Amino acid sequence: MDLHIALKAVEAWPLSEEIQISAWLFPVLETLHVIAITLVFGTVLIVDLRVLGLASGRRPVTALAREVLPWTWIAFMLAAVSGGLMFISKADGYFFNLQFRLKLCLLLAAGLNMALFHIGPFQGVHSWDEDKTAPTRARLACGLSLGIWLGIVSLGRWIGFTLTS
Repeated sequence: MDLHIALKAVEAWPLSEEIQISAWLFPVLETLHVIAITLVFGTVLIVDLRVLGLASGRRPVTALAREVLPWTWIAFMLAAVSGGLMFISKADGYFFNLQFRLKLCLLLAAGLNMALFHIGPFQGVHSWDEDKTAPTRARLACGLSLGIWLGIVSLGRWIGFTLTS
C-alpha cells in the first residue's frame, strides 16, 4: 500500500476530520502541546542544571529528581497525546516534513540519552548526590540532554513554518 494513501486514510478518520474542521480543536491541542513541552523542557532543565553544577547546588540530585520528574512524565504524556492528535489531522503533511522527522529523531535521542544516563552515571548517584560537581559522564549526559531538548523545541517551532499540507 502506498504510504501517502495510508496517511490520507488516517486523515479521514472521524476524529482526524473533527480536528480538521473544528474552529477551536486544533488550536486547543496546539496550546496544550506547547504548554506540555514547556513543562517537559523546564523540568528537564532543572535537573540538568543541577547535575551540571549550575543551579540548586545545595539540593541533593535524588531529592530534586524525585520532586520534578513525575511532572516531567505527566507533561510528556500530555505532549505525546496532543502531538499525536495534531499529527492525525495532517498525517501526510507531518510525516513528509523534514523538521517533523528530525524532531522525532531528537525525541528518540533524548530517550536514549536518558536511558543511558540512568543505567550509567545515575547508578552511582549516591556517591555524588550532594556534591556540587557531578562526575564527567553525568555532566556530559546532561549537557547533551539540554542540547537535544533545545533542538526539539526549535524544530517543533520550525514545523509550523514549513508544514505544507
